Amino acid sequence: MTRHRIKQFSVERARDNLTFSVEMSDSQKFPVAAHALAYLAHKEAFSADRAVASAELAASVPTNPVVVRRVTAMLGKAGLIGARAGANGGAWLLKPAETITLDVVLKAVNGCAHLGVAPKGVKGCPVGEKIPDAVRSAIQAADVAAVERLGQISVADLLSGAHAAVAEGC
Repeated sequence: MTRHRIKQFSVERARDNLTFSVEMSDSQKFPVAAHALAYLAHKEAFSADRAVASAELAASVPTNPVVVRRVTAMLGKAGLIGARAGANGGAWLLKPAETITLDVVLKAVNGCAHLGVAPKGVKGCPVGEKIPDAVRSAIQAADVAAVERLGQISVADLLSGAHAAVAEGC
């Protein structure tokens, strides 16, 4: 079992003595957000009376409920989910899962499909002077293609893929 030091949390899994980091890199916001939205759709959380608690969402990811609350706050600002704080709090979808595309999710969590930055290159070298522009162009094209592809995938598509995997015994 992999153990991560930082803070421990328990949600029906205290017996496993699992620990998870509360900190979250920018690169993890998008996967957590997509997972949370798919889970809300799976739980049919389409109204406040069907809200799913952050602890339950966190157990599904798995991550700390604080991480989930940070991401759901961003999704709420983007108008994708509703949320209510407190003991009976939770989150629910404000839009049908079929209409929420992953490019919108990426934007909601201030993410980007950016692959990196081209190196500066070396002046006076015929290759070194030109390669950075070529690499920069390739990265930009890949970033655009990634965002375009994400725009073709909905949260419902993610959930459909997960259901298909379960049906196949994965």
